[in-house]
Amino acid sequence: MELKLVRAKASELDVDVVVVLEWEVSPRPEFAKLLADLYSSGEIKGKRLEFTLLHSLEGYKARRVLIAGAGKREKFDAAALRKLAGAAVRFLEGKGISALAFALDDDIATPAHVTAVVEGAILGAWEPDYLKTDQEEKNKPISSILIVIQSVAIQNAPAPTLEAALQKGRIIAEAANLSRDIAVEPPNLLTPLILADRARRMSDACGLSFEVLDQDRMRQLGMGALLGVAQGSAAPPALIVMRYTPAQAASADHLGLVGKGVTFDTGGISIKPSEGMEKMKYDMAGGAAVIGAMQAIALLKPSVAVTGIVPAVENMPGSRAQRPGDIVTSLSGKTIEVLNTDAEGRLILADAITYAKQLGCTHLIDVATLTGAIVVALGHTSSGVFSNDDQLLARWMTASKDSGEKMWHMPLDDEYRDQLKTVYADIQNIGTRWGGACAAAMFLKEFAGDTPWVHVDVAGTAWLDDAKPSLAKGPAGIPLGSLVNLALNWQ
Repeated sequence: MELKLVRAKASELDVDVVVVLEWEVSPRPEFAKLLADLYSSGEIKGKRLEFTLLHSLEGYKARRVLIAGAGKREKFDAAALRKLAGAAVRFLEGKGISALAFALDDDIATPAHVTAVVEGAILGAWEPDYLKTDQEEKNKPISSILIVIQSVAIQNAPAPTLEAALQKGRIIAEAANLSRDIAVEPPNLLTPLILADRARRMSDACGLSFEVLDQDRMRQLGMGALLGVAQGSAAPPALIVMRYTPAQAASADHLGLVGKGVTFDTGGISIKPSEGMEKMKYDMAGGAAVIGAMQAIALLKPSVAVTGIVPAVENMPGSRAQRPGDIVTSLSGKTIEVLNTDAEGRLILADAITYAKQLGCTHLIDVATLTGAIVVALGHTSSGVFSNDDQLLARWMTASKDSGEKMWHMPLDDEYRDQLKTVYADIQNIGTRWGGACAAAMFLKEFAGDTPWVHVDVAGTAWLDDAKPSLAKGPAGIPLGSLVNLALNWQ
């Protein structure tokens, strides 16, 4: 997709469609007479994500004008613009659109808004249909997008600043779409070793250092928790390690991003119900987000060292599968009683978190589709956030707000640790049915120890069962934007 920043009036653009924002309550004065009938009839109200497509509008060179409802002006921010841009692109699918322009009013032609409209447009254009063989069914994608601003806005934010904002939006959105490409892959085409190869190719292309630990090396190191999950599958596991080193680090801090990479999860011996099990290909969405985030970080070059780690396994009920009641020894040396083999994500993350600490990571963020309990608690709107460090938590919440990814801070009180006590080992891998997401986070805290750490449970937000106005059905790419913003704003 070609992206370009232009200084012009919306009415002067010779494109297939120009998108003009319309506000609720305070309509644009230039449309008052021209579209009086549409306003009086209530067809145009300016409500959020309400679209009206007009042909050959008087005074406009564009063949069509899309009046895009932006809601109340005082509540409009970059996150709202990101959704609106994605929804507009999806609304125009199948209408023969090649060149599209977004007109930004002076007060929202800031770097943050330019980044948001680019992100939204690229994310909105993504579709999960690459395996369809009937190409005639596919809509031709939009090939060119112009971001249109006025000369006044250029004076307030120099053109190079806005151009950098455009490129930032492109890099983040393309990285998010990479993570979505990976997360939507069917499990027969994406085994742990193939996932490692995808990460390797990305790392080579972006200049990241790359390493993959195979089964033998993990056995030598003592990663019993990870290997216990993997032992029921014919597909061998892999521990993916991607390293970014800044040319000039601002501090000695070393950020570790750890993403759960279960390429398919049957639940193992504690097998899941068959209904909905096909979606368990997305149980590596956290790992996919980390791989995509490392691509964006490599290209945007923050001033902090970042290491991305993805423990990749397949959880299957084979003849060698881990059994409920097994006790494994983790890389940390702690013993774990496995009471439920479907609580496997926390087991592989335990060894990955310990390994990240051994590599020198001073701050940790882990991302995982970890528990159904977080979906019960928060639904599909917000990701659950747990932390042992208030300062790192504050940084994370700021990064997520800037990215438009909704997060909710969850409790991590000592009482949840009591659920994990067992007489047979140092810790067991599940608690009671009450507060399951909190108990799972407390399990991971045991391995993070004193290292500042944030755990993000994206089980309810990483996958869309139905298409949204701004996004296709399937993987959402969350929380890649937050991961990238955290690194970029690190001080």
